Amino acid sequence: MSYALICRFDVVYYMSKIKPEYIQLETGEDIPSVRDRLSFIRGKRVLIIWPETGTALSRKLDLVFMQRNAKRRVIQLALVTHDPQVIVHAKELGISTFETIKEAENSKWKRGRTRVFVQRHHKPKDEPDPEELMSVASRVRNPRKRMSDALRRVVQVAVAMVVFSAIGGAIFVAAPSAQINLTLAQEIVNIEALIIANPDPSVVDVDIDSGTIPATLLRATVQTVQSIETGGEATGEDSRAIGVVTFTNQTPRTIEIPANTQVTTSAGTPIRFTTTVTASLAGQVGARTDVAIEAIPEFSGSIGNVTEGLINTVIGSLSEQVTVRNLQPTTGGTSQTFAIVTQDDYDRLMGIVRAQLQARALEEMEANFSSDTQVIVVESVHIPESSLRRDWINYSHEVGAFSETLTLDMQAIVEALVIDDRFARQIVFARLSAEKPSNLVLQPDTFIYTRGAVLSTNLNGTTTFSASGNALATAQVDTFQIQQIVAGKSIEEAQTILNNLVGVAPDTTPEIEVSPSWLWQMPILPVRISIRQSGDL
Repeated sequence: MSYALICRFDVVYYMSKIKPEYIQLETGEDIPSVRDRLSFIRGKRVLIIWPETGTALSRKLDLVFMQRNAKRRVIQLALVTHDPQVIVHAKELGISTFETIKEAENSKWKRGRTRVFVQRHHKPKDEPDPEELMSVASRVRNPRKRMSDALRRVVQVAVAMVVFSAIGGAIFVAAPSAQINLTLAQEIVNIEALIIANPDPSVVDVDIDSGTIPATLLRATVQTVQSIETGGEATGEDSRAIGVVTFTNQTPRTIEIPANTQVTTSAGTPIRFTTTVTASLAGQVGARTDVAIEAIPEFSGSIGNVTEGLINTVIGSLSEQVTVRNLQPTTGGTSQTFAIVTQDDYDRLMGIVRAQLQARALEEMEANFSSDTQVIVVESVHIPESSLRRDWINYSHEVGAFSETLTLDMQAIVEALVIDDRFARQIVFARLSAEKPSNLVLQPDTFIYTRGAVLSTNLNGTTTFSASGNALATAQVDTFQIQQIVAGKSIEEAQTILNNLVGVAPDTTPEIEVSPSWLWQMPILPVRISIRQSGDL
């Protein structure tokens, strides 16, 4: 096996291991469009997918043009199509065809008709051997005449001059090189689209015009029990604080202290108490007596519990005759409150439980779902109101019941939408292609797709979400044609041709670098001219 065949086998084996690039054809698509999309691919396997409805590129000439473009870029082609006419033409051209994408990925592809040499076993069977022709050749051969020494020297010099001239000419033709630096016009194209993911089984195709893609609904039945502290409050009857105060006589007369005599604190908010019994002070300055007191109804509850020494004022006519002081704190004042269940507690606990059910359902769906291309839209996880059952919702207490906690035991069916982002990417890329300037070509390898937020979900699960994309669009030039045109031209002529090229960025001038630098013209061989392209962004 020759070295060239070994290299070719290595290339074919390497390409067979590469995951193919996909090109989805639209109904009525033409060859220039496919050629533009192939222009950014080199040295790969490309699977061209015919539309499910309608057809495109059904002529054999279309496939021939497609195959030629692929060979220039070392691309191995295969087709996914159901069009019988396309299948017949592809078979004649040695192009593999498949029914499905999965079959194409798992099957061997044909290499196409690229052989240019005749194999040994294709030679005519009656071809004579060289030995059989020797007798004929010897009869027609002229007798060799002996050449003189002088003529031999002349011939040798002439041959040497021819050889040196040929070498010099070859060096003149093959040695010079040139590099052309082109700055091409570029533009970043952005697009935003609304994608409608429809789980209806009848929706199986991508509709680029309406932005509709097929989707799937996942369902999971989950259950949880959650509790919260109740926020309602009810008050019972408060009890009044009681205690003992000491009255001191400030006069030499006997003083009667009747029941219901009021005494109060003086610091902060005055808290009033009343004596519960009648008492008498002896007629002597400094005489003392202890009297029981109780907080008046307005100061029922814990507010009537005051520390010692705070009750120091007598209200009424006795205030100038006696002083009062509590030597011990008052006690027994209580405020009775009870926790109750409210409607707000019901609503708050329902929100917590629904969130917990959705989180558990999402975990269960992700654990049981595996796909390289499909994703669960987290924002679409929801509990359909139509699926809620009263016997699946059990609260521990009714609204208004006395309880410090409320518990909810709930079971529900949770739904989530599954979409294939490849479908949404197709819509966004198609919209980008429509929005780009007509003189520029999108660079597929710069395409960036971003799925946005879910905007709405209706009762049947149809979900609308936003998606955006951007890609770099660049002007294209035919480098092979440029090489052919400027080869052998003077530097000035080549510069003029390059200045008039369509696609060169405004306010830029193509640069020409020749080697050797003193060369006055472009290399004669186009292959010795290299073209380097860059963008203006």
